[in-house]
Amino acid sequence: MASYEQELRAALEAVRGAARVCRAVQERLITRDTLEKRDKSPVTVADFASQAIVCRHLEQAFANDAVVGEEHSAELRTPENAALLASVVGAVSSEIGGVDAQRVLGWIDRGGADAKAERYWALDPIDGTKGFLRREQYAVALALIERGEVVAGALGCPNLDDGAGGTGVLLAAVRGQGAHVFPLWRSAGEGRPVHVSAIASPAGARFCESVEAEHSDQSESAKIAARLGITAPPLRMDSQCKYAAVARGDASIYLRLPTRADYREKIWDHAAGMLVVEEAGGRVSDVDGKPLDFRHGRTLAANRGVVATAGSIHARVIEAIREVRQT
Repeated sequence: MASYEQELRAALEAVRGAARVCRAVQERLITRDTLEKRDKSPVTVADFASQAIVCRHLEQAFANDAVVGEEHSAELRTPENAALLASVVGAVSSEIGGVDAQRVLGWIDRGGADAKAERYWALDPIDGTKGFLRREQYAVALALIERGEVVAGALGCPNLDDGAGGTGVLLAAVRGQGAHVFPLWRSAGEGRPVHVSAIASPAGARFCESVEAEHSDQSESAKIAARLGITAPPLRMDSQCKYAAVARGDASIYLRLPTRADYREKIWDHAAGMLVVEEAGGRVSDVDGKPLDFRHGRTLAANRGVVATAGSIHARVIEAIREVRQT
């Protein structure tokens, strides 16, 4: 079995660099005025800068690897967005030193692959844009996919409680090697193992779900919780930080129940988080209990929704979903 040691090291450093850029943009550009005006430009700057930083790291470490990212540079290349481009270039330069716009645009466009290669990286430069704008939870998510299987992943959560009085958590996993937590803001050590909660009954579980109701059917989640006998209030947060919460035992169930029957999840929204939960001892499937299938391009076209649990209760959760949907 491949160790993926170099890939993991590159992923950790790429996510760390992107997280530093995102934090700097938050501190510099998000103000009371931007919040009152619902100005989304800060997250746009951070999104592009984060993708550029990650793609630069991957270019240096694995020049032949494709990257399937969420952003492309066409918007930045228009004359009317010259100021936006300058802000993105400034954010990237703050992390790596002075760099010109063409190099930044080139790194962003490295993320434009079509998810058809045998080996590629799936990147969400900022997962949880509304959480980012509220200075709450968001994530930088990066995963390596080979022949349709997620084999390595890193999940940076800059605002998640680190358990030591600070914020910033970096969870990472390699298939078959467990999940570990690392310092987010500095390179240090081998990481500590993380494990899902050892829960025996679904009734003692805590749900984790999105802050935004538009992302998942929360009324259906409430019915499923009642069917399982769960009385604890849900833990609500944006982004793949929900996977982090399940992986380290803050919650035991994460449900993503699409509000539209035709909606299919994007691969970059789940690849890294799924692997971290599975390697922490949990289970992840779609709402029908089928494994998530990453062989269909940029979406999980063969799956409906997502269910992540501490593992021991997974079958009962899937059964409860089925029962609620049949009533």
